[in-house]
Amino acid sequence: MKRFIELVFLSILFLAFCLNICNALTPEQVVVVANKNVRSSPKLAKYYMKKRNIPFENLIQINAPFDEICSREDYEKDISSPVRKYLEKKDPAGIRFHCLVIMYGIPLRVRPPKLTSEEQAQIKELERRRDELQELINKANSNNANQDSQDTKSLTKEKEDTVKNIGQLQKVSQWAAVDSELALVREESFQLDKWLPNRYFLGYRGKDIDGMPKKVIMVSRLDAPTEKIVYRIIDESLEIEKDGLRGIAYFDARWQYPGEKDVTGYAFYDRAIHNAARIIEKSGNIPVMLDFKQQLFQPGQCPDAVLYCGWYSLANYVDAFTWAKGAVGFHIASSECATLKKKESRVWCKVMLEKGVAATIGPVAEPYVESFPLPDIFFGLLVEGNLTLAECYTLSLPFWSWQMILIGDPLYYPFKKAAN
Repeated sequence: MKRFIELVFLSILFLAFCLNICNALTPEQVVVVANKNVRSSPKLAKYYMKKRNIPFENLIQINAPFDEICSREDYEKDISSPVRKYLEKKDPAGIRFHCLVIMYGIPLRVRPPKLTSEEQAQIKELERRRDELQELINKANSNNANQDSQDTKSLTKEKEDTVKNIGQLQKVSQWAAVDSELALVREESFQLDKWLPNRYFLGYRGKDIDGMPKKVIMVSRLDAPTEKIVYRIIDESLEIEKDGLRGIAYFDARWQYPGEKDVTGYAFYDRAIHNAARIIEKSGNIPVMLDFKQQLFQPGQCPDAVLYCGWYSLANYVDAFTWAKGAVGFHIASSECATLKKKESRVWCKVMLEKGVAATIGPVAEPYVESFPLPDIFFGLLVEGNLTLAECYTLSLPFWSWQMILIGDPLYYPFKKAAN
């Protein structure tokens, strides 16, 4: 618990000095972004703003594509540019607004910039060389029983380098979630290649990391497979705040607790799931079920679920849960928010929203495990009850300009009563 107490204390400092506020996020500090090209988007935005008492002047209506993926050019012209202009006009000092809410009908993901003709020619030549190298490797293997020969190793290494160079030229690491890009909309410019460190992440406290953006605005999304689900999220979030979230917290680790020794990667996040379960249990707010077998929770095993974190079932939601009103949870796996609209998809974010959660988190593409919010920070701050959903997410998220999205009402306080 010592670590949790330290994180709570640090969260207060971050919010007071970095976000320029003394209390948690308020309705006046929220800006809502709706898509005029989707009839229901402004309607949902106005409904949400009325319910949360957000000033109507805090609404930005843009002309954006409705597809879940947009080009970099459309993103800059139709999404980021009008948002930036609004913020510059209404809040030039950057102290009035602290959070953007992206409404139903706005793309999830933005492509890299278009390739130049020179880049296309370079890729074509590298692809030719890649295929040539594969033929040489196949020939060497057929002529030599020793597939670990120096010639084969050399050819394989060159092919690997060629594939890497193709990926760099194709700008595969410049794909990103629209929401994660918009968090940096106040920045004049920033590097698009891969991720950028989040200065509010508690794991970076006291560090001035190279390339760390300074002008950051929190971002959340009110989106779902259908408009009806978005209305439900808005209404349930307000309803739950009256009495607080009630039910059972489920945490699905894969291994036994590793102790306090140094661990990285998957083990680090698995330990964070264990820690999250301990923090919730010690808070005394709700009962906790922690499982650390390799197998995920199975169908029917998790009734009355209000909190959840686990892994790993790629793009294949397991129907283990009966979600209580206002439930918050996320699943650690790749591309679990790649779509919210494709009917046949079983990605976790989409199906969790269909099944009843009020808030979830997920990546729009391969994020790498280290880019997920840390479960112990996120759920620890959430259950403490002093911070909104958006603030808990922002303080637990390592990177911006990358793949992660928060879906839910940013002003949601699921444990508001616990803090009183």
